[in-house]
Amino acid sequence: MCAHLYRNLSRDFPPMTFCPPIQSHQRGGLLLHALLVRMWLILGCLILGALSSSVSWAGAGDLTTARPFQVGEQLTFDISWLNITAGTAVMAVSGPGTEGGQSLVKLVTTAQSRPAITKFFPVDNRVESLLDPATLLPEHLTFKRREGKKKEDIEYAFQQKEGKVTVLKGGTTEILDMPPGTQDVISCLYYARSALSLQPGAALTMNVYHDKKNRKLDVRVEEIETISGPWGTVETARLLVVMPFQGLFLNQGNIRVWLTNDERRIPVRMKAKVVIGSIVADLVSGWQASTAAP
Repeated sequence: MCAHLYRNLSRDFPPMTFCPPIQSHQRGGLLLHALLVRMWLILGCLILGALSSSVSWAGAGDLTTARPFQVGEQLTFDISWLNITAGTAVMAVSGPGTEGGQSLVKLVTTAQSRPAITKFFPVDNRVESLLDPATLLPEHLTFKRREGKKKEDIEYAFQQKEGKVTVLKGGTTEILDMPPGTQDVISCLYYARSALSLQPGAALTMNVYHDKKNRKLDVRVEEIETISGPWGTVETARLLVVMPFQGLFLNQGNIRVWLTNDERRIPVRMKAKVVIGSIVADLVSGWQASTAAP
């Protein structure tokens, strides 16, 4: 998805897009379109992860006590740019369920534009990832993309032991190679919250698969920092996610993520510098303890 979205971003917004004189509302629509695409990158493939080796964990029945996240957790983020709230993203954990007799947990992430932005460019994306709670590796992912007039559905079925992935896109099915132990664009965050050391100086690398490509993402823990927001004042670990590629609105390919420095490791803020200002995703709901599945 990372490369796919960046290609679309470059295609839709070449450098000359901003040169010809255009109406102010059109200019705003173009910038906010780019913002919402960038938002999706932040909440999907640019969020941190860690992959050093296969990890054996408790079974599905122990998920609510063995992980920083729990079934029933729902995190809601407001996405802003230059003090403009452009969209809302929700990350939820539901389940457990089964597929082929295997116990799985469903991770659901949605991204939607706010009504004022929808007038220019509506966004209503949904990603569902079925996760093996014993390994925290994805088994199946569906991406329903609704951006403007574009509608696209993509499915990935991961065969982790065999190092294969079945891709269904546009009515075409392909079986491709991937490194065993690969994460998807959603599962990487939940894996990281369980496996990543939050000690300053810690560094890890992971494989993320999407758009028929394997991408390596590096993450480093910069320092422990106290920040304030809708959640109050909390101690966090500030993380730097280093991207191996750049896009039109990307500054050095870096994203910063703040995780609460406690047993839940909640992502309370994500920030990316762009050509003008920064895009910020702030948690506005979900820091309270979850008690039941949605």
